[in-house]
Amino acid sequence: MSILVDKDTRLVVQGITGGAGSFHTRQMIEYGTNVVAGATPGKGGQKFDDRVPIFNTLTEAVRQTGANATVIFVPAFFCADAILEAVAVGLPLVVTITEGIPVLDMVKVKNAMAGGATRLVGPNCPGVITPGQCKVGIMPGSIHLPGRVGVISRSGTLTYEAVAQLTALGIGQSTCIGIGGDPVNGTDFVEALRLFEADPDTDGVLMIGEIGGTAEERAAVFVRDQMKKPVAAFIAGATAPPGRRMGHAGAIIAGGKGTAAEKIALLRECGVAIAETPADLGTAMRAALRR
Repeated sequence: MSILVDKDTRLVVQGITGGAGSFHTRQMIEYGTNVVAGATPGKGGQKFDDRVPIFNTLTEAVRQTGANATVIFVPAFFCADAILEAVAVGLPLVVTITEGIPVLDMVKVKNAMAGGATRLVGPNCPGVITPGQCKVGIMPGSIHLPGRVGVISRSGTLTYEAVAQLTALGIGQSTCIGIGGDPVNGTDFVEALRLFEADPDTDGVLMIGEIGGTAEERAAVFVRDQMKKPVAAFIAGATAPPGRRMGHAGAIIAGGKGTAAEKIALLRECGVAIAETPADLGTAMRAALRR
């Protein structure tokens, strides 16, 4: 069992002919992902690496191949249109890797998606992987181990660190989701936690948050009120000065809110096991599972 992606995922790559799109498409195929099509305007009729058909539009690609997911590598200023085309064609899953998308563009996208059936992961994220089945994004597949712990993270590199620690401890992962660190994004912690709580083959969840915003606080309350599975967490940015953006566009403390201390205190109060440092990610999850 997994969430979001598995061996039955049929993937279209938007921006497959670009540098990042080409490189990571090859990596996804090598991992075993079923990449059924690419979509790049003006490149229709060609084939990527003599095997993957390329279409001028996502709509055409989906109709011709029966794709049920897309990953987006197109430049930032075209991403809103790429996401909205996926919504219009009715794709259930859109994973947006591109960073630097204008905030107002994402506000328009979120409003257009409200109440619809399409789920967005990202933008500015590493993607989603169900180890041993399907990789949609840029994660290094070799560090993952199939298993029963879900991972949700705002940080790409800390996702990899967490997974490497879990694997070294022999703790496999059911699905790993990089939700991205932008101030306006798609799937948040609560939505991902809900999916993992409902997954019979996930035994616990490791959550990696950051300063800024209130996503971790909402997640803490959800864990307390609606989750039976153990959750461990790490909050990055404990030493960040107020008012200065650190790394991600959403990682900023404003008006004294969104500090690491506030987030950690509430998570701990709600029963979440806390990793004190990045080096404790794996052991915190192991301790949570043993409770």
